[in-house]
Amino acid sequence: MTNKPVLELKNVSKTYTIKQGLFGKPKPLRALNDVSLNLQHGEVLGLVGESGCGKSTLAKILLGLEAPSEGQVLVDGQALAGQDRIALSRRIQPIFQDPYSSLNPRKSIEDIITLPLRVHGIGDSASRDRELHKMLDIVGLPARVARSYPSQMSGGQRQRVAIARALIMKPEIVICDEPTSALDVSVQSQILNLLADLRAEFGLTYLFISHNLAVVEHLATRVAVMYLGRIVEEADVATLFETARHPYSRALLASVLTPDPDMGVPDTQLGAAYPNPIAPPSGCAFHPRCAKVMPHCSRIAPWPVPTSDGHVECHLYDQQPLQAAS
Repeated sequence: MTNKPVLELKNVSKTYTIKQGLFGKPKPLRALNDVSLNLQHGEVLGLVGESGCGKSTLAKILLGLEAPSEGQVLVDGQALAGQDRIALSRRIQPIFQDPYSSLNPRKSIEDIITLPLRVHGIGDSASRDRELHKMLDIVGLPARVARSYPSQMSGGQRQRVAIARALIMKPEIVICDEPTSALDVSVQSQILNLLADLRAEFGLTYLFISHNLAVVEHLATRVAVMYLGRIVEEADVATLFETARHPYSRALLASVLTPDPDMGVPDTQLGAAYPNPIAPPSGCAFHPRCAKVMPHCSRIAPWPVPTSDGHVECHLYDQQPLQAAS
């Protein structure tokens, strides 16, 4: 891809200070560790990884809700930190995981969807009403729900309201943070198909965060795999699902349940213990759980090795691993 990214992260890190117990000393927790990533216009970048790997922290930083401890976030080549928050919200909008907690239960659907227009002072009452009914139609909701409240709607309907609210400002980029994980499987497919249709209709660019690889395969054009605050592999969706390179990516793919009951629950060989982010392992953070671990993995952190469609961060693909380990 030769076009300038619409959204770019350059060596972004985020460190929190965690206090353990009443008399414990504060310790640093590095939620993001030197993450570099870019999002091209019109694509869907799927960001996958286990819970706690830093996906939602990354989303908050991209939305300007939190500032990185190190590194830069650029929107069309301009630093996000120097941009007006109100103006930025016209270009980047979120769709959150739980459509009930992300909607104000005391506000009507009409108020919820048109709130961005009122905040930005766009249009008058009549024009906002027209935009409201236009968006309801686009997301597949009847006009009568405008006077309803979130508690009167199903989970799928609430998520459609959240999508309508995000799109009423006609943003360029939508950050989707696990937008279907709180929904029934049958409703998930409807919301995913809606997001795909909206992307084609409005030329949207998505960052789609999920732990569900089947969902990512359905919607994404490119995938970034995150482990303990690092992007360990990045590739086109077809490449990753057919020939994943990193052992962690392969383990995630092996964890996907199949419809065949005779197959049982898949064994990912990752074990039940997740590494402590306050005291991460030395060397490669994944080495205690890796089926392909080598002696030097515990001592030397891997570096990004370029591939034809992204990169992989693993000593299996170092050109001179023995020399590096010596």
